[in-house]
Amino acid sequence: MNYEIVDHLTDNQIVELVDLYKNEFWSKKRTYQDVAKMLAASNIIIGLVDEGKQLIGFTRILTDFIYRATVYDVIIKPSHRKMGLGAKLIDAAINHPQLCDVEQIALYCLPEMIPFYQRWDFTNEVGGIQLMYRYKQ
Repeated sequence: MNYEIVDHLTDNQIVELVDLYKNEFWSKKRTYQDVAKMLAASNIIIGLVDEGKQLIGFTRILTDFIYRATVYDVIIKPSHRKMGLGAKLIDAAINHPQLCDVEQIALYCLPEMIPFYQRWDFTNEVGGIQLMYRYKQ
C-alpha cells in the first residue's frame, strides 16, 4: 500500500475526515466547521493519504512539547483497515521530531485496543490517577 504522510489537510481532505468520523460512535456528530476549528487548534496533525491524495488515516496531537502530549482521533478509513496503517500512524506520532523531548505521551482507547497500543509501551497501569470529565452544560 502506497501512502504519504501529510501534516495538514486540504479542504477536500477535511470533508473526507468528517466522513470518516461519521462511521465512529465517538465522533459521528462532528461537523465540517467544528472539525476545521479543531484542526486549527491542534499542535500536530498526521494524515495518511493515498496516491490520489484521498485521506485514508488520521490522528492529531495536543502538546506543550516538553512535559505532556495526548494523541487523539486515531482513525483509519474502513476500507483500509487491517493493512498496518494504524501502526504507521502511531509510529509517526510517537516518533514525531517535535515530540522527542516530551516526557509523557497519553491517549484514550477502548479496552479492546489496549493490546494494540501496548506495542509502543503505552500502559493502562497509571497508579492512582483517575480520568475525570466535565461536560458542557
